[in-house]
Parts: sequence; structure tokens; C-alpha cells
Amino acid sequence: ESPATSPGSPEVDTEATAVLPEGSLPSADPELLRQELAAALGRAEEYRAAHLRTAAEFDNYRKRSAREVENARLYGVERFAGELLAVVDSLELGLAAASSADARTLRDGQEATLRLLARAFEKAGISEVNPAGQVFSPEQQEAVAMQPADGEPNRILAVVQKGYLLNGRLLRPARVVVSKSASG
Repeated sequence: ESPATSPGSPEVDTEATAVLPEGSLPSADPELLRQELAAALGRAEEYRAAHLRTAAEFDNYRKRSAREVENARLYGVERFAGELLAVVDSLELGLAAASSADARTLRDGQEATLRLLARAFEKAGISEVNPAGQVFSPEQQEAVAMQPADGEPNRILAVVQKGYLLNGRLLRPARVVVSKSASG
């Protein structure tokens, strides 16, 4: 066994690790080496400064994004709330007029208020779900009762409370009465 290897270690190729003869490398001019070192240090400092700028920009972006998310959370319903103010005003007018107005006038006021609310819902992406006569779907409706009925079972006989979607996503399921076969 050669002294370059020990048990369990890979064999070393002595030709690949041979020491180069003294004159085989070009002589290094110390001044040239100093200039190359200074240039390399300059590039390293440029890279460091660029890295620090990028890190600061990313930190600013992260803080700005966090502020925007917080503002969206706090003020995201601002437009919808503004639309609801007209509904509140209408309800207050109806209450003030309740003692002196006739039933027809009060009903007209309630219908106008409901239209204001429907318009506010529409602008906010809220849509009504009224599944009367449709086949019962547990993903969209909540059955509150079942009644025997002629015809197809699992049909919605009555809507107790309408459901609502917010931009296509279920906000509240419709509460419904569902048919069951008259025999069972």
C-alpha cells in the first residue's frame, strides 16, 4: 500500500496532483495583482450596494402591501355602506311619517326602500336566490321542513327565507320546505 492512500480511502492519482515546476506559472506582477484586487473589491462593493437597494425596495413593497391589505380590510365596505345610507334615510322617513301617513303611502315608501336596498345589493355583487319550484340542492338551500306532496319528491314547495350569493359565492342558503312522496 502506498503512503498516499490509507485503508478505505480512494486511490489518489499522483499525476493529477503533481506539483508544477517553478517556472511554469507566469510571474505575477504585484502591482497588477493589487489593481485586479482593487477592481474585484470595487465590483463586490457594487454588488453589495445593489443587494442592499433590492432588500430595501422589497421591504418597502412588503410594508406597502401590508398597508393596502389593512386598508382594504378596514374600508372595503365603504362603497356598500354609502349605498346603505340611502336605505337608512328612507326607513327613517317612513318611521317619521308612520303616525300621519295612510297605509298606501307607507307601503309605497317600503317598496321604494326595498328598491334602494336591492340596488345597493346589486352594486355590491349580492344577488338573491329564490329557488321556488326547483329541485332541492343541499349546497344552495337548507330544508326546514318536508311535506308530503304529489309529483316529484325533493322539489321546493315553499321558500321560507330567500338565499343570497356574493359574487357567485353562497352568502346565505335559502331556507325551504321540500316535498316528499305522498306514500312515504
